[in-house]
Amino acid sequence: MHIINKFFYSLILTAFLVGCSGSSNWSNYDNKSVSAPNQLYGTYMIDMYGQSDTSRNIAVLLPTSGARASIGQSIRPAIEMAALQNAPRGLRISFYDTGSGNIENTISEMLAQNPDVIVGPVFADTAKILRDMKPSGIPALAFTSDLGAVGDGILSMSLIPTNSTEAILQTMKSDGVEKFIIMAPDNISGRTMAGAAKSVNSAYNIKNIGVFYYTEHDANSIKETTQTASMYSARSAANTRAREILANIANNESLSASEKTSVTSQLAKLNKRDVIGKLPYDAILFLGTTDDTKSLVSFLRYYGVGANDIRMYGTSMWEGTDISSDITMTGAKFATMNDIPQNISATYESATGIPAPRMAVIGYDATILAINAAYAPDGATSYLLNPSGYVGANGLFRLRPNGTNERALQIVRINGDGTTIPIKTAPINFINQIYFNTSNYITPAESMPLASDGINPSDYMNIPDRLRGKYKSKKYGANTVIQFEQIEPINTASVIIQPQEDFSITAENYEPVNLEKVNRKNIDSIEITE
Repeated sequence: MHIINKFFYSLILTAFLVGCSGSSNWSNYDNKSVSAPNQLYGTYMIDMYGQSDTSRNIAVLLPTSGARASIGQSIRPAIEMAALQNAPRGLRISFYDTGSGNIENTISEMLAQNPDVIVGPVFADTAKILRDMKPSGIPALAFTSDLGAVGDGILSMSLIPTNSTEAILQTMKSDGVEKFIIMAPDNISGRTMAGAAKSVNSAYNIKNIGVFYYTEHDANSIKETTQTASMYSARSAANTRAREILANIANNESLSASEKTSVTSQLAKLNKRDVIGKLPYDAILFLGTTDDTKSLVSFLRYYGVGANDIRMYGTSMWEGTDISSDITMTGAKFATMNDIPQNISATYESATGIPAPRMAVIGYDATILAINAAYAPDGATSYLLNPSGYVGANGLFRLRPNGTNERALQIVRINGDGTTIPIKTAPINFINQIYFNTSNYITPAESMPLASDGINPSDYMNIPDRLRGKYKSKKYGANTVIQFEQIEPINTASVIIQPQEDFSITAENYEPVNLEKVNRKNIDSIEITE
């Protein structure tokens, strides 16, 4: 770290400062066609514009003290690395601490130095203050993904929730998923991510038939949520009813030898189970942390939903965690940015003693982007809003006039042995549209009960045809049916209709018999305790 500082500060020359308080147009892309993206990583300022003695001033806003200092301190070495590798003569980079003291005063001090480009801030609250205080024409490459904090020259460099959720929805579509549910933490982040998924699922003709929220890190809440989402009560009741019917047929009806064998065999199998019935969905999109997701999957198995019943999908929130070592998550897929280049990771770790975190590498890209923008012949705005985008250490991305961005993501699959394998590479350009949702406003999703036609025990028994009219059963767990259509534009609402009442027939002489009690075994005895 000290070595980096020594060489870094030798680059900072005393120079006159160039003001740039004029206005810029942050409303639209330039009218030029999309082509191959600009290469940030592996190219240098002098390669693009020649060695320059012209002074440029870049300001960096990071929390390097206070409660959130560790975040700023992890980003700063990457910014210094990028400057060492790319800075031309005449570049001045100044750091300002947003972690303690009066943030307004810090921003005022920074603006008094007339920066050409700002790198940072990290958090939404500081970004909002900066947006109100800075001249519109000064771009700020911020690290917040809060869509309410961007715009008017505040450009997010972080992964936007819509990108991660839409990328995994694209994979769900290619996997043949037809209906899915969302399981997310009951907080702003979870509801926003769910809203991002729901805003585009119709564009891919995938039906979202339930949204379930749980209290983060709360085992009881997670257990209750999975019990509801798994339709455990309905599937258990359907199993009980099927056992009743089979037991009564076995005890009260005149059966042939083969019919008797079939009925008793079915009853024996059901006596070993808690539930019957096919789930109305074939996939689950998890939008929470790794720990919560593993708990959800464990409880789902406890309530009779295993890997053979559903496919599991996640977002970039799983990146960099231990989820790949959990065997119960084998086969699950999630969206993530490209792997961090080895040379950048090695250099960072050599300087700091720790592996490069993703946010630090985003800071690396932001610094190179800021340098290029400060020296761009057509001005910073035109350079930053190039619709062809850029390829950095984190892969392909482009900044949008509304302050959001689009990042090309890869999809990886969990092997269950601590490793993942890429199954879909990230797009390499923006010539073809990558995402449908490019809005900077996402409507948080409300919880939605599971839409299901219900479980009919008769569908899971094989009884003699002559007895079917006598032993009918109602459906269990039938709920509001949602009528879905593939729609355009993608934000059109679904139509909700009420189902008809279930029709059930019970024989007048039917009397339930006492059944053998199910000897339930806790398949997750280590992970779950009652």
